[in-house]
Amino acid sequence: MITSAQPGTQERVGLLAATEPLCEIHDVALLDLDGVCFAGNARIAHAADSVNGARSAGMRMSFVTNNASRTPQAVADKLADNGIQASPAEVFSAAMDGAALLAEHVPAGATVLVVGGDGVREALIDQGYQVTDTAEHRPAAVVQGWDPGVDWALLSEALYAISQGALHVATNLDSTLPTERGFALGNGSLVAAVVNATGVQPLAGGKPTPGIYQRALARAGGSRPLAVGDRLNTDLVGARTAGFPGLHVLTGVSRARDVILAGPHERPSYLHTDLRGLTEPHPAPHAVEIEGATWWQVSQQRARVVGGRLELDGSGLLTEPGAVRLDAYRALVAAAWDHADTTSGDSLQVPELDVLAP
Repeated sequence: MITSAQPGTQERVGLLAATEPLCEIHDVALLDLDGVCFAGNARIAHAADSVNGARSAGMRMSFVTNNASRTPQAVADKLADNGIQASPAEVFSAAMDGAALLAEHVPAGATVLVVGGDGVREALIDQGYQVTDTAEHRPAAVVQGWDPGVDWALLSEALYAISQGALHVATNLDSTLPTERGFALGNGSLVAAVVNATGVQPLAGGKPTPGIYQRALARAGGSRPLAVGDRLNTDLVGARTAGFPGLHVLTGVSRARDVILAGPHERPSYLHTDLRGLTEPHPAPHAVEIEGATWWQVSQQRARVVGGRLELDGSGLLTEPGAVRLDAYRALVAAAWDHADTTSGDSLQVPELDVLAP
């Protein structure tokens, strides 16, 4: 059973409670990949056991990624390398979303210029399009997705085609791409180069647009979805926009401090350090009055806002970077969101916090 954090304030507070494991309440998990199921070429602790365990409990899996370069088979192979059971049919990529978006505007059989790799090419062919890599074939559209092989020459072909009237579709608009060395140029930055030359804004798919989640859900066949991600500005904004509850995990890009300071449009419904959040209940945050002060409590952990600072009961004001337990983190988030939604012009000062895995 899912219950709101407090009657009448669910939309304001954002966090939900679940008295049973999420995998028993929701029938489909819409899982991000990098930063959630794996981290580059490294495994993420508890990811495989949690996904496989949720599947055993009856939850369907849909692996929803803004990475347009990999084919569904390549994604399934990557997941298998990380100990996660998956089939190509369970993968829904930004390339597939871009092809589906294109189908709403350009009929199958048309010629499409591919600015991307195998993921984009295969998605377009599966959608019934003829593909090309040159504007000389007078393509009806250009579909642009990230791939390390995209270079000046191919971007210029996109310019030629769009200048001749081709529709421009971007699989996603992520400006950066996380790598082991830091953040590299993402598809959105390369799309911006083309837009700078053409002056034409593209149709865009992928997260955070709601369409990718809606199409992935339709493909998976579920009715009670849960979006799972690590990036607030893509995974969780997309979930909110689609109207789906979201689980945020701390194994990727967005940190605990980011979640504490999140605006209503990017707030997750559930919080955990990792994918064990799929297979566990989530305790309810609720307001309690103690000696005239309002605290937000989760299990035995209480937090409040005092003078623009967060206070954790028993630990005092949080003024320096440190570490907190999971339920303390949830209480801090509930207190911070309530403060943000009920006051004006009083910003919070929040240090960087590590959340201790249970």
